[in-house]
Amino acid sequence: MNTVPKFSDGVESHHKRFDVDEYSDIYVVGDVHGSRATLETLLSDLGLNDDDLVIFVGDLVRKGPDSPGVIDLVREDSRFISVRGNNEQKIVRGRKDPEWLREGDRAYFDSLPVVISFADALVVHGGVDPKRTLKNHSVEELLTMRAPHGDGYNGPFWYESYDGPYRVFFGHTVHNRPVEREFAVGLDTGCVYGGMLTAYNYRYDEFITTDQTTTHQERDDSKVVHPA
Repeated sequence: MNTVPKFSDGVESHHKRFDVDEYSDIYVVGDVHGSRATLETLLSDLGLNDDDLVIFVGDLVRKGPDSPGVIDLVREDSRFISVRGNNEQKIVRGRKDPEWLREGDRAYFDSLPVVISFADALVVHGGVDPKRTLKNHSVEELLTMRAPHGDGYNGPFWYESYDGPYRVFFGHTVHNRPVEREFAVGLDTGCVYGGMLTAYNYRYDEFITTDQTTTHQERDDSKVVHPA
């Protein structure tokens, strides 16, 4: 399937589509949360070429030690692009005003797409509601989706009943290991909480992870999903 997904007018203006034929390898990377050193390790392991594409699932910033460093690394490399995460959205909306925020950072976050699509895939930060069409999702829902018919980290999670047709790459919900289902790939493996940073190679259907990382922020185990 290579049908371009359709969203509401409010989301469509923040939708960016890529042609997979223009790139060699395509990687999707989980939540970085200001962990620049860990990101540099992962990128080194990927062994990127000039014609590769790296897509981040959002939440580049906050919680970790070097949000500006992550912003600069992603922003200054033409091979890199991120969707907007809920942590970027909090800054765009003025709900958070971190001390590290520089002139131009908020405008950069505001420029990030909410959804990226290519071939049969979507990249969003949160996820999608399996009971609604894509056109019936708002920007905020795509950024924060977790358990639309459940209770937060108690589930059930949206991806457990989602059956396509697009394969959705997402972050936002922290897992102790990557999630790989037919139509959903979860990439937030909690690197800022002492977990791994995870990438997915779209061409070869494989995960690349760092070793367990430094714990920059504590997290209760009840807020980490252990998929079956």
